[in-house]
Amino acid sequence: MPRLLQPLIRAVTYTRWLHLVVAVILPLIMAMVFPGLVDPSPADWALIALQPVPLLVLLAALVPSVRTAEGLQARLMLFPGPHARGGRGRPDDDHGISAAPSASWHDRLRTGVWLVLRLEAGFAVAMVSSAAGGLCLALLGAAFGDTELTTAYRVPGTGWWYGTLVVVVLAVLLAFVTVAGALTARAARALLGPSARERLALLEERTERLLERNRIARELHDSIGHALTLAVVQVGAARAAGDPRFTEQALGAIEETGRAALEDLERVLVVLRDPARPAGSRPDLREADRLLESARSSGARVDAEVSGPLEKVPGPVSREGYRMLQEALTNAVRHAGSLPVGVRIAVEGARLRIEVRNPLPEEGSTSGLRGGGTGVRGIRERAALLGGEACAGPEGGVWRLRVDLPLG
Repeated sequence: MPRLLQPLIRAVTYTRWLHLVVAVILPLIMAMVFPGLVDPSPADWALIALQPVPLLVLLAALVPSVRTAEGLQARLMLFPGPHARGGRGRPDDDHGISAAPSASWHDRLRTGVWLVLRLEAGFAVAMVSSAAGGLCLALLGAAFGDTELTTAYRVPGTGWWYGTLVVVVLAVLLAFVTVAGALTARAARALLGPSARERLALLEERTERLLERNRIARELHDSIGHALTLAVVQVGAARAAGDPRFTEQALGAIEETGRAALEDLERVLVVLRDPARPAGSRPDLREADRLLESARSSGARVDAEVSGPLEKVPGPVSREGYRMLQEALTNAVRHAGSLPVGVRIAVEGARLRIEVRNPLPEEGSTSGLRGGGTGVRGIRERAALLGGEACAGPEGGVWRLRVDLPLG
């Protein structure tokens, strides 16, 4: 029984009813011109229901924004949401209904079919609602003994029990409206749903969001991981050294590295909070000295060789190269400790080459830097997105990371 009464308490039942009945306004306005609304015959009613069809088809074909208007109406009035009490929809849920203008003749055709379907379904619902209303008035008149009530229906005799039939008529009307609304909502999904082009665009947008999330995850991994690794190494070295001067230098390096990591974190959080806001400048290879000095301050012996005009490296390549170098130095500091680390950054023709190498702590060990590691995998992903390649692995007692990127 509660399930049967559920449509009574769902606002979407009545918004669907209104959505269908509103479609009758156009045929009624046209009927005032022809054939008129004074004692229309069944043939006149059929004409009233059909004469707006050519206009609606022409409107859908010539005005692409009609699809936008119909899509927004369908989202608002045909589906549960904040506007429909008892619904489970979310405010940003489009329910599979597109609100974009018609982009092809196929979209125009589907919109035209939808307009005609909405018109005829609305006309049927309006006629049934009007007939049910007239019958209810006649039954109420008979229940109260009013035999002079003028309606299109005549009820034989009078009696209080006619009032109980009003409930039956209203229940049948509500059931009809509920079924008609549900079928209309299903038709809206089929006719106003996204086209193949829109689905492709949505898929591309979703892919871009996933790529952006992966990029942000890599940014946080590289920046925060680098700062924490250097901080841990510097604190350990300062404790082992027991030298106040070295401890002061280590604390200064930790402060500088932490400040840079906080700037990166704030920039990423700005993007997450408001994607429309510019993310601000990201560090690039022109600031490679900062990474090298940060690694040296942790106690590592870094021998760097930089050649070529780094300022002429394109922005995306330079920024991603900076992150790759940051991750490579983080791994070197973490696993090589105080062993010497060699860094080579070179712009050679139309290529950018980065190489980081450090001796393995033990003969035959890979220092935990296997190709499946998160950091090395992130470097490979960055290089692949730029059309380059990255490889890492042990070579004769030395761990070597090479990155080769095109500048085009």
